[in-house]
Amino acid sequence: MNKLEFNTLIIQQSESLRAYAKNFTRDQDDANDLVQDTLLKAVTYFTNFREGTNLKGWLYTIMKNTFINNYRRIIKTNSFISKEEEITSANLVVSASQNVGENRFVMDDINQALANLSEEYYIPFTMHFEGYKYHEISDHLNIPIGTVKTRIHVARKVMKKTLTAYQFGD
Repeated sequence: MNKLEFNTLIIQQSESLRAYAKNFTRDQDDANDLVQDTLLKAVTYFTNFREGTNLKGWLYTIMKNTFINNYRRIIKTNSFISKEEEITSANLVVSASQNVGENRFVMDDINQALANLSEEYYIPFTMHFEGYKYHEISDHLNIPIGTVKTRIHVARKVMKKTLTAYQFGD
């Protein structure tokens, strides 16, 4: 199947996806955004789709994982944002100590640590980070699921060791 045929098939699923997205978001605009994110990921990862696989199920899985990841990101962000009118000095110190320049250095260090991972660890780690399940990674890479789990675990340990400067106690 070429990319044009694939794109045509996923566009045909867009209305079904929109209805499914509405179940997650309960808001039409958010549902449209979720559908757009899902279609973008499907087109981006076109090479991961195997002919004969249930396309609708594959798209629904992408949508579900995208929604869950976005939800977790929002929850995490909201836990850092104070909604009080007066900010305590403890919260002020935390918010004042972070800036864009520092964040750029942190992201550069994370990207460098990722770049230092060998391909056998990098691919499963980034796929898992993007929301793929162990069995999906296993199928894509054609390796046992235990190997996938081990490689992700090793990659986490290497990343943690490489980024020790950013650990603030456990």
